[in-house]
Amino acid sequence: MATDDYQNLRLKQLDRALQPFVAARNVARPQRGWIRAIRQAIGVSAAAVAQTLGTSRSLPLQLERWEANDRITLKSLRSVANALDCDLVYALVPRSGSLQTLLDSRAGREATQRVRRVEHTMALEDQAAGGMEAAIDEETRRILRKRTAE
Repeated sequence: MATDDYQNLRLKQLDRALQPFVAARNVARPQRGWIRAIRQAIGVSAAAVAQTLGTSRSLPLQLERWEANDRITLKSLRSVANALDCDLVYALVPRSGSLQTLLDSRAGREATQRVRRVEHTMALEDQAAGGMEAAIDEETRRILRKRTAE
């Protein structure tokens, strides 16, 4: 039972920690990326960024291209953010809005698949039990209990 309490507490703590990032999820990245947008907005040349990074003059421009093409590493992004006197803020935000909702939704989908497979097999053997909604609800609860016990 202590494991369930710990799991629920951890889930709530993570949900609270992620809350400030929910609105950020709707902010579109500039077409050419944050690096270039911020660098240009504060009037810093690529050469100045290169000097701060201690690299070649072409690397900051390459990093900008990599970011715009979703190919940049977190390490590189963090380095260039530091060179621009910025912080890299990083989070994985559930599309559903909360981890609890995500957990419930995933368990419900898994339960539906399991129950439908069993029901299909039973129907092929002319032994369909019916009551799929109740079976799905029960299987969802079982999956959630199992996951919080892990």
